[in-house]
Amino acid sequence: QVQLVESGGGLVQPGGSLRLSCAASGTIFNAYSMGWYRQAPGNQRELVASITYGGMPNYVSSVKGRFTISRDNAKNTVYLQMDSLKPEDTAVYYCNNPSVVVVSPYPYWGQGTQVTVSS
Repeated sequence: QVQLVESGGGLVQPGGSLRLSCAASGTIFNAYSMGWYRQAPGNQRELVASITYGGMPNYVSSVKGRFTISRDNAKNTVYLQMDSLKPEDTAVYYCNNPSVVVVSPYPYWGQGTQVTVSS
């Protein structure tokens, strides 16, 4: 059974930081890349950061230099450290396996965690 549980969101002022966590079931986590997605109201869900099982990260240009993705394979957990937050980072953040998202017509998503950047 697939489980994705995101946490760590909240309300933060511009320039602030948050650290998101995602606990995933082994079936979707072990030996696979994982990614953080976000969806703002009226927008499509977008992949903002991913990390291979061996720890190689990749970022979309809008978050590069501000966000850091990491993972703890022993805990089946992936993290997203978000620094220098901007109002445009406001969205619901989700984690998932990018390969599953691409090939599945109806991929499972967790409940997400809301990040709001506002003064």
